[in-house]
Order: sequence, then C-alpha cells, then structure tokens
Amino acid sequence: MGDGSGCVSIYGLKFDDENFTAKHTGPGLLSMANSGPNTNGCQFFITCAKCDWLDKKHVVFGRVLGDGLLVVRKIENVATRPNNRPKLACVIAECGEM
Repeated sequence: MGDGSGCVSIYGLKFDDENFTAKHTGPGLLSMANSGPNTNGCQFFITCAKCDWLDKKHVVFGRVLGDGLLVVRKIENVATRPNNRPKLACVIAECGEM
C-alpha cells in the first residue's frame, strides 16, 4: 500500500489522455499521474501551486472545492522523513464520489 503498484481504473490498466484543455494554473487542481503519453491509470495528484511545466503532459480533470483546499494545505505541510514520506499517516477517506 502506498507504493503506486497494482492499480486498476474503471477503464482497465491504462487509458489514453482525454485532452489538455485545462492548464495547471494554481493550487487545488486534480491531475492524472502517468508514465508518458496515454498511460493514465488510477493515480492522481493535487497541485499546491502553479505547475505549468505539467501542461500537455498530465490531464487536469477537476479541482478541490470549498474548504477542501484547507485540507490540502494541511497535508502539504505535514513533516516528512528524509525519504519524503510523511511522518504522520495522511489518509483521505469518506470523501464522496462523482
């Protein structure tokens, strides 16, 4: 758990990039993690700042709403070990679904 292996999405192991219309313009954007073009799976990340170097490489598909950005900031500021793993468990649970 937590190493990114073994993920499967509703679309299968990998699926194509949808589009690159939305840009990584600031904090709170949800974007697909991948290992190159058309290799989307089940992993995503949330931006904490503008990340324009990710445009046309990672598909932005949503944004954090309301007070959710405060939660993102709290996670962003959790102390980490030398290997960049959090010292405290960061678990997102019962967050709803689309």
